[in-house]
Amino acid sequence: MKKVYFKTFGCRTNQFDTQVMMSRLKDFELTMSESDADMIVVNSCTVTNGADSSVRAYINRVNRRSPDAKIVLAGCGSHSKGEGLFEAKKVFGVMGHSEKENINSILKNKTPFYEIGDLKHIDSTIVERFIGKSRAFIKIQEGCDFECSYCIIPSVRGNARSHSEDNVLTQIEKLATNGFGEFILTGTNVGSYGKDINSSMAKLLKKISLIRGVRRVRIGSLEPVQIDDEFKELLKEPWMAKHLHIALQHTSDKMLEVMNRRNSFKDDIELLQEISSIGYAIGTDYIVGHPQEDEDVWREAIKRVEMLPLTHIHAFTYSKRDGTISASMKDEVRGDIAKRRHKELTAIIKEKNFLFRKKNTKGLDILVENGKDGLYYGYDQHFNKIEIKSSDDLSGNWVHIDNAVVEEDKNVAIFE
Repeated sequence: MKKVYFKTFGCRTNQFDTQVMMSRLKDFELTMSESDADMIVVNSCTVTNGADSSVRAYINRVNRRSPDAKIVLAGCGSHSKGEGLFEAKKVFGVMGHSEKENINSILKNKTPFYEIGDLKHIDSTIVERFIGKSRAFIKIQEGCDFECSYCIIPSVRGNARSHSEDNVLTQIEKLATNGFGEFILTGTNVGSYGKDINSSMAKLLKKISLIRGVRRVRIGSLEPVQIDDEFKELLKEPWMAKHLHIALQHTSDKMLEVMNRRNSFKDDIELLQEISSIGYAIGTDYIVGHPQEDEDVWREAIKRVEMLPLTHIHAFTYSKRDGTISASMKDEVRGDIAKRRHKELTAIIKEKNFLFRKKNTKGLDILVENGKDGLYYGYDQHFNKIEIKSSDDLSGNWVHIDNAVVEEDKNVAIFE
């Protein structure tokens, strides 16, 4: 039986997609060792030119190290760069998003193949276990209707479309039965869930909370405009993780307009302060160095960052993405300036996170993800990392901590 190895790049949605493909293998053996593989499926990311370069570099490296292994390109890169890599004979095959569930038959191809499919498909696969994971990622929707200037994703993932409630709930029921207690709802634009099937994020969450075994629910990322009153009513529920990732992308109204965003700083600060007031940690995405971000704009933006109750950040130095509106914009920001701004931004949020953790050292509920030799690691309800010393094997267990000690980059505690 031929062995298949999966290499996953990019976001949580890709991680879920890899699990879908793994679960569909019937006539192949899954291997966790790249060197043992007869076939290597590369679930690619194409969000930036840099992401494309990383995927291409990996493929070139595999071709050098394991020339007999057949490489199959999947993921977003199959839609943006697949044709070129296939024609250059860098990969044996290319498969689009809609073909994931057909992977078992696709991998049986004896000759090179290019099966790109379409961008309208919704998976129906129920994943009953997550290989190598203690938390379960649940993809609830696909695609995006936003048209942000810098983003290529709608053209490689398609328009927003929701998985059925029944499919999502069955997925969670199966995983809860198999011992999973924490579920992370993910997708291309998670907050758009339900608009095409007469549902909503709030309605789905209420139904998820009724499933036996569900202990904590996290949400991958939300747009500010998607957080409505019905959703806010759920924030005090005990099963809701006390952390929201709200994608602002910037704090300058000029830059938000340049980026073709749908949020404004005035509304953002009001929303974040409201959510923070009930004890939530708040993360965000932030793009630094986008074209037209001059020094005056940046100084205003960073002052506004200091006003926000943020505790976590995914800060990205702008990387040009071919095929987007931003890629042709003038007034580009020099790389050294963008790096300096990135460092300034992340330092501010690091300090905010430290102060937040100092105020929240008790009543921490942690799902221990990994560890050995008396040291274990996991994340609390605020999505802060904690190191736990224990003589017991805590892997995969939930622990309650009331004695966390705050260090610069994590919390530490002793569990006896």
